[in-house]
Amino acid sequence: MVGIDIQTAQSALYDFFLQSVHREQTEDTLAAVRRLFTESTQSTTWDLAAALHSIVIFNDEKEFQHTLKRICYILINNWGLQRHPDAIRQLVKILQDQALLRPGVSLVNKRLREWLRGFVQSEHYRELRLFAARHHEEAHWCDRYTSYLLVPQYVNLKNPVEQRKAAHTFSHRLREEFRFDLAMYTARSEGNAETSEERYFVTSSKALYLPKNPTVMGDTVLTLVKVLLFRPGEFSYTNLASVFRQQVCHLSYRDFKRALLQYLLFALPLSATSDILKQSLADPLMGLYTHRDYEEVNDALILRTCNNLINELLTHDREYPSPLFARVMAQGNPLYLVLVLLKISLFCRHVQIHLELRIADLIRYYEGCTEAECGWVINFFEMFRITFAIFGERTRYNLVRVGQTQPALAPPVSLDDYRIFSQMGHPGGEVAAVLTPALSMAAS
Repeated sequence: MVGIDIQTAQSALYDFFLQSVHREQTEDTLAAVRRLFTESTQSTTWDLAAALHSIVIFNDEKEFQHTLKRICYILINNWGLQRHPDAIRQLVKILQDQALLRPGVSLVNKRLREWLRGFVQSEHYRELRLFAARHHEEAHWCDRYTSYLLVPQYVNLKNPVEQRKAAHTFSHRLREEFRFDLAMYTARSEGNAETSEERYFVTSSKALYLPKNPTVMGDTVLTLVKVLLFRPGEFSYTNLASVFRQQVCHLSYRDFKRALLQYLLFALPLSATSDILKQSLADPLMGLYTHRDYEEVNDALILRTCNNLINELLTHDREYPSPLFARVMAQGNPLYLVLVLLKISLFCRHVQIHLELRIADLIRYYEGCTEAECGWVINFFEMFRITFAIFGERTRYNLVRVGQTQPALAPPVSLDDYRIFSQMGHPGGEVAAVLTPALSMAAS
């Protein structure tokens, strides 16, 4: 196979690893990766080494990186489906083999090792490591938000299709696991201590003990969930978004912008933070696309407007937090900002990817800080993922007042009078219904 063209060489490598990951033990496939990339490649009697030799001789480092990335994501996709997380972790580790630090003997060896060292220091390897971060004890606070950090990978059309598929699948799985664990934890924690050993997660086929708190907020997460579920007036956040969508469908764009500002600030408690949001959003919002002020608003214009609002609230340039984000964070109550983002998302579902991209940008901006240094912004990220888990499409949460024979007409004295009922689809496809003993009586 010496002297074959680069496309043929790439195809030979892709086909080999695709067949290997289906037919061979994971140890054998990993051994092939190690032998090919970190051990001697001078001998071209092995067809795989000959193929790699041809790519290296072609002397295009970007083409080599593309080839290596695609091989990695072929393996990650299949090992993910086969539930072999250890193999993914080992794959990432192989590319950091100490053998790469030794000088190569031949021109091919020297160039290959230089390119591999460059790959490990690149954004490509940083993206690759996200797939291993979930499979060991968290080494950095950013690991908790891997599902968002994967979003740029699967929306980037320049990435290999295998990488995009792997990122989308893994991100979705992480979100579903978090939603599931949060639903289980809230149900468990709402039960009575004396019956804690009787609280189970019930599926159609089995009962399991409930998991630990999946958040870093401690028991205050229960208060947050209740605050989010407690209706801000007559409507829930979801219903309010639906009503608003119906009301604005025939407005002029100018009137829509005015109504949108009122909708976003509706039911937010009066505070310095709500004042900052009102004052800071009005001018940028009303200044958007003024040449279209007297046109009837449409879906495309709504989407562009909501995307611009998200930029205003989070980051304009994808590198630095927006001034408004910094001002709101300085007030020490990120829930207000999270609620505004939730309202935008519920009203215009198509903004979700754009919103998650901006969240990923902010996580990347702060990742150089320790958890102690940026606890305040971690609090925002945590509230954000909890809120959007609660209002996910496959999640149903309700707030039930216990100890009342009739619904109370007056506002509650305390959220302690209420219990959380959670229901959602299991990551594996089964429907999970969670009822604590207290809730079982309240809901009957």
